[in-house]
Amino acid sequence: MPRNLKPRARTPARRAKPGLKPKPKRKVCTPALPMQRQFAFTSEGRHHDLRAIFDKLNARYFRNSLRDYTITWGRKRRLRPRAYFIFGTIQEQDRIIRIHPLLDASWVPRWFLEFVIYHEMLHSVVPDIHDPKRGRRIVHTSEFLKREQRFPHYRRARRWESENLARFLR
Repeated sequence: MPRNLKPRARTPARRAKPGLKPKPKRKVCTPALPMQRQFAFTSEGRHHDLRAIFDKLNARYFRNSLRDYTITWGRKRRLRPRAYFIFGTIQEQDRIIRIHPLLDASWVPRWFLEFVIYHEMLHSVVPDIHDPKRGRRIVHTSEFLKREQRFPHYRRARRWESENLARFLR
Protein backbone atom coordinates (compact mmCIF):
# COMPACT_ATOMS: atom_id res chain seq x y z
CA MET A 1 0.00 0.00 0.00
CA PRO A 2 1.41 3.48 -0.82
CA ARG A 3 2.83 5.41 2.11
CA ASN A 4 0.41 8.31 1.91
CA LEU A 5 -2.73 6.17 2.07
CA LYS A 6 -4.36 4.71 5.16
CA PRO A 7 -7.25 2.26 5.37
CA ARG A 8 -10.66 3.84 5.92
CA ALA A 9 -12.82 2.61 8.80
CA ARG A 10 -15.02 -0.23 7.64
CA THR A 11 -18.77 -0.39 7.98
CA PRO A 12 -20.27 -3.37 9.77
CA ALA A 13 -20.28 -6.53 7.65
CA ARG A 14 -23.51 -7.25 5.82
CA ARG A 15 -24.89 -10.72 5.58
CA ALA A 16 -25.34 -12.09 2.10
CA LYS A 17 -28.95 -12.66 1.09
CA PRO A 18 -29.81 -16.26 0.40
CA GLY A 19 -29.23 -17.20 -3.23
CA LEU A 20 -26.93 -14.19 -3.91
CA LYS A 21 -23.20 -14.35 -4.12
CA PRO A 22 -21.45 -12.16 -1.54
CA LYS A 23 -19.46 -9.30 -3.08
CA PRO A 24 -15.70 -9.52 -2.69
CA LYS A 25 -14.31 -7.11 -0.12
CA ARG A 26 -12.27 -4.21 -1.43
CA LYS A 27 -9.76 -2.31 0.58
CA VAL A 28 -10.79 1.33 0.37
CA CYS A 29 -8.09 3.91 0.99
CA THR A 30 -8.17 7.63 1.65
CA PRO A 31 -5.22 10.02 1.46
CA ALA A 32 -3.35 10.53 4.72
CA LEU A 33 -1.74 13.88 5.42
CA PRO A 34 0.84 15.21 4.84
CA MET A 35 0.64 14.42 1.18
CA GLN A 36 2.79 16.03 -1.49
CA ARG A 37 2.11 15.79 -5.19
CA GLN A 38 4.81 13.89 -7.00
CA PHE A 39 6.06 15.41 -10.24
CA ALA A 40 8.26 13.91 -12.88
CA PHE A 41 11.18 16.33 -12.94
CA THR A 42 12.90 16.91 -16.23
CA SER A 43 15.96 19.02 -16.85
CA GLU A 44 16.16 18.49 -20.59
CA GLY A 45 14.21 20.91 -22.69
CA ARG A 46 13.81 21.26 -26.42
CA HIS A 47 16.66 23.78 -26.64
CA HIS A 48 18.51 23.79 -23.30
CA ASP A 49 19.72 21.14 -20.85
CA LEU A 50 19.44 22.57 -17.33
CA ARG A 51 21.43 19.79 -15.63
CA ALA A 52 24.45 20.36 -17.89
CA ILE A 53 24.35 24.11 -17.18
CA PHE A 54 23.92 23.54 -13.43
CA ASP A 55 26.86 21.13 -13.28
CA LYS A 56 29.07 23.53 -15.23
CA LEU A 57 28.22 26.48 -12.96
CA ASN A 58 28.52 24.39 -9.81
CA ALA A 59 32.03 23.34 -10.75
CA ARG A 60 33.17 26.77 -11.94
CA TYR A 61 31.69 29.10 -9.30
CA PHE A 62 30.68 26.97 -6.31
CA ARG A 63 33.46 24.33 -6.15
CA ASN A 64 30.83 21.59 -6.55
CA SER A 65 29.45 22.48 -3.11
CA LEU A 66 25.79 22.38 -4.18
CA ARG A 67 24.98 18.70 -3.82
CA ASP A 68 21.72 16.81 -4.29
CA TYR A 69 19.93 19.66 -6.03
CA THR A 70 17.24 18.99 -8.58
CA ILE A 71 16.93 21.47 -11.42
CA THR A 72 13.86 21.35 -13.59
CA TRP A 73 11.65 23.29 -15.93
CA GLY A 74 8.56 24.68 -14.22
CA ARG A 75 5.01 23.83 -15.24
CA LYS A 76 3.65 25.37 -18.40
CA ARG A 77 0.83 27.82 -17.76
CA ARG A 78 -2.17 28.42 -19.97
CA LEU A 79 -1.67 32.17 -19.96
CA ARG A 80 1.48 34.22 -19.92
CA PRO A 81 1.92 36.64 -17.02
CA ARG A 82 0.80 40.24 -17.52
CA ALA A 83 2.78 42.49 -15.20
CA TYR A 84 5.95 40.68 -14.14
CA PHE A 85 7.90 37.57 -14.98
CA ILE A 86 9.72 35.22 -12.63
CA PHE A 87 12.59 33.55 -14.48
CA GLY A 88 13.40 31.03 -11.76
CA THR A 89 12.83 30.01 -8.15
CA ILE A 90 14.65 27.94 -5.56
CA GLN A 91 13.19 25.88 -2.72
CA GLU A 92 15.94 25.42 -0.19
CA GLN A 93 14.14 22.82 1.94
CA ASP A 94 13.59 20.52 -1.02
CA ARG A 95 16.74 21.55 -2.92
CA ILE A 96 14.79 22.25 -6.08
CA ILE A 97 15.51 24.94 -8.64
CA ARG A 98 12.72 25.61 -11.13
CA ILE A 99 13.26 27.58 -14.32
CA HIS A 100 10.34 29.09 -16.22
CA PRO A 101 9.58 26.94 -19.29
CA LEU A 102 9.35 29.99 -21.59
CA LEU A 103 13.14 30.23 -21.28
CA ASP A 104 13.42 26.96 -23.19
CA ALA A 105 13.31 28.75 -26.53
CA SER A 106 15.80 28.95 -29.38
CA TRP A 107 15.92 32.77 -29.15
CA VAL A 108 16.97 32.71 -25.45
CA PRO A 109 20.79 32.79 -25.32
CA ARG A 110 22.52 30.12 -23.29
CA TRP A 111 24.56 32.76 -21.40
CA PHE A 112 21.31 34.38 -20.22
CA LEU A 113 19.98 31.04 -18.97
CA GLU A 114 23.32 30.50 -17.22
CA PHE A 115 22.88 33.86 -15.49
CA VAL A 116 19.37 32.94 -14.29
CA ILE A 117 20.58 29.59 -12.93
CA TYR A 118 23.64 31.22 -11.33
CA HIS A 119 21.31 33.72 -9.62
CA GLU A 120 19.17 30.90 -8.18
CA MET A 121 22.24 28.91 -7.09
CA LEU A 122 23.59 32.00 -5.34
CA HIS A 123 20.52 32.02 -3.10
CA SER A 124 21.70 28.73 -1.59
CA VAL A 125 25.08 30.10 -0.48
CA VAL A 126 24.30 33.71 0.50
CA PRO A 127 22.14 33.82 3.65
CA ASP A 128 18.96 35.88 3.87
CA ILE A 129 18.68 38.73 6.37
CA HIS A 130 15.63 39.46 8.50
CA ASP A 131 14.65 43.15 8.68
CA PRO A 132 12.91 43.61 12.06
CA LYS A 133 11.67 47.12 11.19
CA ARG A 134 9.72 45.95 8.16
CA GLY A 135 9.15 42.43 9.46
CA ARG A 136 10.45 41.05 6.18
CA ARG A 137 13.10 38.74 4.90
CA ILE A 138 15.65 40.29 2.54
CA VAL A 139 16.95 37.79 0.00
CA HIS A 140 18.81 40.18 -2.32
CA THR A 141 21.22 41.58 0.24
CA SER A 142 24.20 43.78 -0.60
CA GLU A 143 26.43 40.69 -0.32
CA PHE A 144 24.16 38.81 -2.73
CA LEU A 145 24.16 41.66 -5.27
CA LYS A 146 27.94 42.00 -5.03
CA ARG A 147 28.43 38.30 -5.75
CA GLU A 148 25.83 38.36 -8.52
CA GLN A 149 27.76 41.12 -10.31
CA ARG A 150 30.84 38.88 -10.41
CA PHE A 151 29.13 36.73 -13.01
CA PRO A 152 30.97 37.35 -16.32
CA HIS A 153 27.83 38.09 -18.35
CA TYR A 154 26.07 40.10 -15.62
CA ARG A 155 25.68 43.42 -17.49
CA ARG A 156 24.97 41.75 -20.79
CA ALA A 157 22.29 39.55 -19.15
CA ARG A 158 20.62 42.49 -17.37
CA ARG A 159 20.53 44.45 -20.61
CA TRP A 160 19.12 41.47 -22.54
CA GLU A 161 16.51 40.96 -19.81
CA SER A 162 15.27 44.57 -20.01
CA GLU A 163 15.23 44.51 -23.82
CA ASN A 164 13.34 41.21 -24.07
CA LEU A 165 11.04 41.20 -21.04
CA ALA A 166 8.01 42.14 -23.14
CA ARG A 167 8.42 38.92 -25.15
CA PHE A 168 7.62 36.91 -22.01
CA LEU A 169 4.57 38.96 -21.00
CA ARG A 170 1.09 39.01 -22.57
